[in-house]
Amino acid sequence: MSELVIQLARAGFLALLWLFVLAALRVVRSDLHSASGLRAPGIGVSVPGAGKNKKTPSKQPKSKTKSPRQLVVTHGALAGTRISLDGMPISLGRADDSTLVLDDDYASTRHARLALRGTDWYVEDLGSTNGTYLDRTKVTGSTKVPLGVPIRIGKTVIELRS
Repeated sequence: MSELVIQLARAGFLALLWLFVLAALRVVRSDLHSASGLRAPGIGVSVPGAGKNKKTPSKQPKSKTKSPRQLVVTHGALAGTRISLDGMPISLGRADDSTLVLDDDYASTRHARLALRGTDWYVEDLGSTNGTYLDRTKVTGSTKVPLGVPIRIGKTVIELRS
């Protein structure tokens, strides 16, 4: 082989190695950034349907709508786990200080958060690597969670129940 081919192969390998290192540093940086809690709630959050002129019935009786009382893990390593909803935000992820600590390889350290706004619960992905899904739809902003609709984080599936 000529000396030029060998030098080009070395340069190509070195470039690939640097791309891998930079990608790894980007993932570590995003995990550290979300773990530090620098992201303030409500900033950069879009609520689907906000600002749109929708016709919604304003005289709905509130007694007929059931409000969620607990968060239930339906699939995954923690299946059967129940958390009472007391109005406080629920953090989901691998971090030890999360409300629901997920022992899941596909969950990020700070993966998602469930928060009460008015009478409705909303799920928000906190910049996770693999994403949060609400009934097969990837969560991109703060999204309302109806009763009984599955929220999937890796291999773990949770639901709000009354």
